[in-house]
Amino acid sequence: MNTLTVNLHLLMVSFYRPTPDRHKIVIEKHAFPSDQYGVASQIRFHGFDPMESLVEVENNDDVEAVLEREGDSVALVWLGGVNYYSGEAFDMEPIVALGHAKGATVGFDVAHAAGNLPLKLHDWNVDFAAWCTYKYLNAGTGAVGGAFVHERHGGRVVLPRFTGWWGHDKATRFQMGPDFVPCPGAEGWQLSNPPILSLAPVLVSLEMFDEVGIDQLRAKSERVTGYFETLVKERLPGRAEVITPSDPKRRGAQLSLRVRGGRGQAVFDDLSARGIVCDWREPDVIRAAPMPFYNGFEDVFRFVEALHEIPPDVIEDAARS
Repeated sequence: MNTLTVNLHLLMVSFYRPTPDRHKIVIEKHAFPSDQYGVASQIRFHGFDPMESLVEVENNDDVEAVLEREGDSVALVWLGGVNYYSGEAFDMEPIVALGHAKGATVGFDVAHAAGNLPLKLHDWNVDFAAWCTYKYLNAGTGAVGGAFVHERHGGRVVLPRFTGWWGHDKATRFQMGPDFVPCPGAEGWQLSNPPILSLAPVLVSLEMFDEVGIDQLRAKSERVTGYFETLVKERLPGRAEVITPSDPKRRGAQLSLRVRGGRGQAVFDDLSARGIVCDWREPDVIRAAPMPFYNGFEDVFRFVEALHEIPPDVIEDAARS
């Protein structure tokens, strides 16, 4: 339903219920800007100050210490399943347990995790989650997003929410009654008819995922990204630094590369001129994610060789920087 940030706001209506004593939200320091904007605006909407109510964590390892220090005042933990910038995967199951032990609600933006990592949101006891379908789920920019609500909340009709006709119980929806009766589960958070043309590529993509299976895709992804990291270290010593964690359990397909000498933008432009499609993120990172559905070892090899061939006046050695 909807798109990711819209779903975030709709879900926070239900799952961010701040009080004077418990009003803080824990988020990544370098979360995707839309998440930062949305969360800060929700804090202001409830009459609090983001300078006081927004608590940032540096990385996965920082979560436990922050919750131990701030936990009694935390209303919501909202983190990315995979950080868009560094590519670090957050260890969701223990984070949920830590957050719940402190009395907080725990949700995740899994935009960079859906279709990238095996997700067990129900089994991990995640309260809610939202995602887009135009990254690893291959449905194209602006395609319909998705939302998850744990079943223990799905039937809680007393939860405050913004409602619409499409979220009404299917058995009586077309009776057009005056009183809203929500569909059970996440469907009860829907507002309006979904756009059929935007759903079409989502359906095709999900059918492919269902046929192949996320476990097989993840196994290939670990091998290809591992090979990618090895090539970067062997072929580009002193030229490029991988800032994504090396442990496969702490990352998805993506590697974030920082080019030494502050010439990352020039390198990215050179790669683009060579017909290589990757991604630039300010201030200094090239993101490359071999997607296992259609990327393999040869693609990774060609990418690293292209980096290696870029002239020295574009990539400066660390010794010269």
